[in-house]
Amino acid sequence: MSPLIWTSMITSLTTSTIITMASHHWLLAWLSLELNTLSILPIIMRSNHPRTTEATTKYFLIQTTAATLILLASTMNALQTGSWTIMQPSSPLATATITVAIMMKLAVAPAHLWYSEVLQGATMTTALVISTWQKIAPLTLLYLLINHLSTNTMLLLGLLSALLGGWTGLNQTQMRKIMAFSSISHMGWMMTALCLTPSLATLTMITYMIMTTMMFTSLTMSSSKTLLDLGTSWTHSPMLLTTTMLTLLSLAGLPPLTGFMPKLFILKELVTMKLLAIGTMLALTSLPSLAFYTRMAYLTTLTAPPNTTNSEHKWRFKTTMSPLVPTSILLTTLALPTAPLLYHTI
Repeated sequence: MSPLIWTSMITSLTTSTIITMASHHWLLAWLSLELNTLSILPIIMRSNHPRTTEATTKYFLIQTTAATLILLASTMNALQTGSWTIMQPSSPLATATITVAIMMKLAVAPAHLWYSEVLQGATMTTALVISTWQKIAPLTLLYLLINHLSTNTMLLLGLLSALLGGWTGLNQTQMRKIMAFSSISHMGWMMTALCLTPSLATLTMITYMIMTTMMFTSLTMSSSKTLLDLGTSWTHSPMLLTTTMLTLLSLAGLPPLTGFMPKLFILKELVTMKLLAIGTMLALTSLPSLAFYTRMAYLTTLTAPPNTTNSEHKWRFKTTMSPLVPTSILLTTLALPTAPLLYHTI
């Protein structure tokens, strides 16, 4: 891909997301979502491989279906109310249709089956973009619509997504699929936070994006695509694998690390609102996720890698560290002491 086309795609991708975040009109939001989809498609299939072509096709079909549902729902809403404003209360049918469309775009269970296949077919960098940046635009629409959606339905979807994301990630060996199911599980926590306090959902999203960025960056630098690669990467860069282990434990939500902060706040809000049953079930759904995160952390640093050809020769390649890595490591692991400040300001 030429630098001009690459720059155009990146510019279009960022601009379309910003337009969605700033729009109040349904047609403008739909148009920018379509532009966002068309911009990411060449980026996904820039490596000439059948798996990337398959992933691009699946992503195109899902995103186009969701955008069509949004256009259908907004048209129905305009016919009934005479308004195209996103914040305008709509009919129950239009609200349900928009909810289904946004759940498809965010890969929230039960509309999550496409997500792991798309991430597995894309490169690590593209998978990072799909896992972080591509979720901002649908989440913005969800922020604007949350007062018109059924709270019980959203809490149920959040609980189901957290449960299925943990369960289905247990038997995976591909790193991108594991990160995909991790994202599905985190989206469940995000849905729950959005029902409680939008500012808490913002904090959860920022924390998730920082941790996921650090995780994909470390996997890219250590060239780890499977659990086997992760277990034989110690000779490649011991310091990088140590930070990978800490990032994994932070994604699991263990107390001394940053990932514990949003889960603590969400559970605290659920207890405050007397939703003890949902809070207990949500805490229990994080146990399967904790299981496969701990397994990955065990493979990174706590096992002695066999002296295979892979591990013997991997040390010859120098690790190119990004200048953003030290900052990302600090934010991923040591931001928990700032929790009271963030809780009262965001």
